[in-house]
Amino acid sequence: MERTFDCLVIGAGYAGAVAARELAERGGKRVLVLERRDHVGGNAYDCLDESGMLIHQYGPHIFHTASKRVYDWLSRFTQWRDYQHRVLANVHGAYMPVPFNLTSLHMAFPPEQAARLEAKLLAAYGEGARVTILALRENDDPEIRAVADYVYENVFVHYTMKQWGQTPEEIDPATTARVPVLLSRDDRYFQDPYQGMPMEGYTPMFQKILDHPNITVELGVDARDRLELTEGGMKLDGEPFTGTVIYTGQVDELFGFRYGRLPYRTLDFGFETLAMDRFQPAATVNYTVSEDYTRITEYKQLTGQELPGVTTIMKEYSRAYTGAAGETPYYAIINPENNALYEKYRALAEGCGDLHLLGRLAEYKYYNMDAIALRALELCDGLLQK
Repeated sequence: MERTFDCLVIGAGYAGAVAARELAERGGKRVLVLERRDHVGGNAYDCLDESGMLIHQYGPHIFHTASKRVYDWLSRFTQWRDYQHRVLANVHGAYMPVPFNLTSLHMAFPPEQAARLEAKLLAAYGEGARVTILALRENDDPEIRAVADYVYENVFVHYTMKQWGQTPEEIDPATTARVPVLLSRDDRYFQDPYQGMPMEGYTPMFQKILDHPNITVELGVDARDRLELTEGGMKLDGEPFTGTVIYTGQVDELFGFRYGRLPYRTLDFGFETLAMDRFQPAATVNYTVSEDYTRITEYKQLTGQELPGVTTIMKEYSRAYTGAAGETPYYAIINPENNALYEKYRALAEGCGDLHLLGRLAEYKYYNMDAIALRALELCDGLLQK
């Protein structure tokens, strides 16, 4: 039977969309994209709410990258609104920049002490340095060690407990050690050279990426109903399929949870539309010591949308993923036990012909948007060189 398609891509988020376009355009392949949701864009999907506000349905997505290749590639499909993301922490009612920096230092300590601490930190590490809590705690000066303790207690530990559902004793010491203090007054959350928001939104960008004569997109389709994994190969719609398959979904689900579920954290979002121009002093405010939600995002401030007298905010709650209907797995819980379980699934995938795992869920790791776009480009580099 003649193959209608050369490649099958499962999932229309960053990983799937970028890979599909590369295979179709650069490789001249006929690509079928199957997406379970009724929209493209994966978790970066955005849309208008009932008030006309552009919201990110699955939590805030801020584009930033140090990769000129990724920036140039995506810039073919969108113009950018200049946006430099700034995040404030609500610490006992006071707002201070995070990551913790010299501005935060002067908000956290009395004036004379703050000035003394700044002088000590700059003398020890230099202007513009990014110093970890671990390095500060290893300093001989008790005042510098006190800065590390302040950041740990007021910015890091309670927030992390909410985010990951752990006690301080359970939090990986290596994670704590990497928490940075910035010795500058650069209040931006990211320092990457390329930052911005798609001018018309993420969804139109994805629609343009997938708009190619060699790409067929089917929405609302569960690929497991169409794709059958056989010993050493695969079938598509009941017929042997020897083309390339790129899978971006949950790898444990692909194999029917044969070895059990891989653990994730999921998020619940509480959207509120308010009759006011502006709700909070920054697009994102982290609640690092209080409240049961982790942060509040005000979408107007991300998108630059001008809609007088109304704003939409979103409160974000983190909890364990159970696999129940309607839940979305967001964050892999990386530890040796879970990594070992993932490796068992990855080994199964390697026995299925030309099957490639791509993305957060398929590879069971955390990727920023730019990193998964680059990963997709590099995977296609390899596939098209064969």
